[in-house]
Amino acid sequence: QVQLMESGGGSVRSGGSLRLSCAASRSTYNYCMGWFRQAPGAPREGVAAVGSDGRTSYRDSVKGRFTISQDNAKNTLYLQMNNLKSEDTAMYYCAAASPCPTTEPGLLVHGYYAMDFWGKGTLVTISS
Repeated sequence: QVQLMESGGGSVRSGGSLRLSCAASRSTYNYCMGWFRQAPGAPREGVAAVGSDGRTSYRDSVKGRFTISQDNAKNTLYLQMNNLKSEDTAMYYCAAASPCPTTEPGLLVHGYYAMDFWGKGTLVTISS
């Protein structure tokens, strides 16, 4: 079991930046980790994921703007979000899977495998 807690959400104008953090209650070494989001009235979607080997994957709409990273010493996952757009408005969730069900983080982003642990989310609102 691992507890996940997101922080860093907020309200910014279009073109701005935010950095989300996800603090884990224990080491997530060898876990798969990911960021997901859910906009009002829309299904949850994967945003970015990092596999146990450190490889990353992103959904197309955030490539070049978002960066997922992790600090294993701090048991923390990050999502740096730049050039934010109104369509990025959503509740953002951190999630973890152990054991990691796939070597391909893209399959986590696109929902082919379920994550085992979820945070409660942090709200990101982008205004134009």
